[in-house]
Amino acid sequence: MTFDELKDIALSLPFEPGVYIMRDKTDKVIYVGKAKKLKNRVSQYFQDTASHTPKTRLMVSKIDHFDVIVAASEFEALVLECSLIKRYLPKYNILLKDDKGYPYLRLNMKEEYPRITLVSKLSNDGASYYGPFGSRGVTNDVMEAIRLTLRLPNCNRRFPRDIGKDRPCLNYHMGQCDGWCQPNRGHAEYRRRIEQAQQLLSGNYKSVADEIRTEMLAAAERLEFELAASLRNRLNSVEALGQKQLVTAGSLADTDVIGYAQTEAKACFAVLHFSGGNLLDKEYEVMAVPDDPEAAVSSLVKQYYLSRGAVPKIILLPFEIEDSELLAQLLEQQFGCKTKLKVPQRGDNVRLVELAAKNALEEAQRVTSKEEKVSGTLSLLGKMLAMEPPKRIESFDISNISGTDIVGSMVVFQDGKPRKSDYKRFKVKGLDNQDDYASMHQVVKRRFVHYQAADKGFEEKPDLLLIDGGVTHAQTAVSALQELGLQINVFGMVKDDRHRTRALVTPEGAEIRIDNQQAVFTLIGNIQEETHRFAITYHRQLRSKRLRYSELDRIPGIGPKRKQELLKTFKSLTAIGEASLPELERLLPKDAAMAVYQHFHKEQTL
Repeated sequence: MTFDELKDIALSLPFEPGVYIMRDKTDKVIYVGKAKKLKNRVSQYFQDTASHTPKTRLMVSKIDHFDVIVAASEFEALVLECSLIKRYLPKYNILLKDDKGYPYLRLNMKEEYPRITLVSKLSNDGASYYGPFGSRGVTNDVMEAIRLTLRLPNCNRRFPRDIGKDRPCLNYHMGQCDGWCQPNRGHAEYRRRIEQAQQLLSGNYKSVADEIRTEMLAAAERLEFELAASLRNRLNSVEALGQKQLVTAGSLADTDVIGYAQTEAKACFAVLHFSGGNLLDKEYEVMAVPDDPEAAVSSLVKQYYLSRGAVPKIILLPFEIEDSELLAQLLEQQFGCKTKLKVPQRGDNVRLVELAAKNALEEAQRVTSKEEKVSGTLSLLGKMLAMEPPKRIESFDISNISGTDIVGSMVVFQDGKPRKSDYKRFKVKGLDNQDDYASMHQVVKRRFVHYQAADKGFEEKPDLLLIDGGVTHAQTAVSALQELGLQINVFGMVKDDRHRTRALVTPEGAEIRIDNQQAVFTLIGNIQEETHRFAITYHRQLRSKRLRYSELDRIPGIGPKRKQELLKTFKSLTAIGEASLPELERLLPKDAAMAVYQHFHKEQTL
């Protein structure tokens, strides 16, 4: 379908809640969304696309047709949206990479040789399930701790099939397993160890410790000291396991704290699990920076909890998310327990959300490369200025003192980095007094006259011009471009009282804050400082040269050749003035040397 046909269909939709399903030319689902009023929401995609984010524009350009499902209520629409996203995994929806649910430990006592295994979902198969656990890492830690404590097998051998078929593996020789693959190990003892594991998983580590202690004392009375020592070690492991409260730590948290943070190129959605005020575990998802962070977090929270086997009592959020009340209702319906979703305003809960955000930021920073940071900063700058990410940025500044030695500088940043080989200096011509606007007009125009002539060093056209100064400076640059028939994005750099660029200003006078975006603030600040430094350096060079030569020009008998010899020998005008008459006579004829000496020692010769 054409864009206009899609727009007409969208405008014909009802003012009812529902779900819309965007499809491409191959009929593949590329986006699923929910709407309180289908007509209003869907028609927004086919209005003026200039107001869309780049990602939304790209998604709209791929839409060939769409379907809608009218729902009886917003709640029903939410349920349907979550179900369809999980089913289709659309390309343009924010998706969790891992939605396997909370992990459980499974133990089937009906088997002859039961083993503890990790599973993602509960099944009605007669086995016992323990958990849910905060993450697969925590679950593995609990399982491994119990296995090592009771010296249970961890190999791939299957019992009783493989008993006596081979020598014990390395775990046996390292003292991590009691060699259940050997014929001399009894089945009854294995079952007893598994029953102890069952007790530990249920949190009854004290009863297991008492049982092992009784066995240890009995072995000591029988003078079986080697067996008693082995039981003592096992007892110590069980008591240590109880002290660490691994079983408690593995159980479902009573409070989850959601954190969100982003760098220039990466964003991170983090979940901290707390139980009884203690931090148990962290899970996180790193992704590209979304166009709408709040919408992304809302989508991820829905996916995260609806794919789990249980939910905590409280979920603390960094900000209000869409449909939080409906989501709480859906979670209660699915899991049979009430969950509160809230944004804390003060107290310890605020600090927990800040901690979650800090963890999210650290993970995002860890996986963001230098190149991605630069690329992300330029993308963010492009969004702020309503343009494509600028690859080539040129910045202009004027420098003079009391209207003398007026110069202009042009620095170039290519892909966020200075390209010094493309820097240019301009000596302003035809102006005898200080006029920054006329100077800027001349410098910008001269730069692009060279561009139109394809002169060497001026061939590339910038994506963005930054002009040191306010709105009038930006207007002056635009005027120069218009005279040449060129159109380039131009912004002025507005400084604060510390001479740092705090905002960019359009030629129409609209200010765009950058001091609230650290990455962009730093980039623009670096560009502004480099432009100013380059202009000042050139201005000082010209001024020093003018002062140096004009002073010597006033001395009779000192022409260009002798001036050059003096400066070459003495290096500076100050050194020439401090030179003695004999020193000058060694370089110049006596009358010329006397003229130089008397010029710099007028007071002494009066």
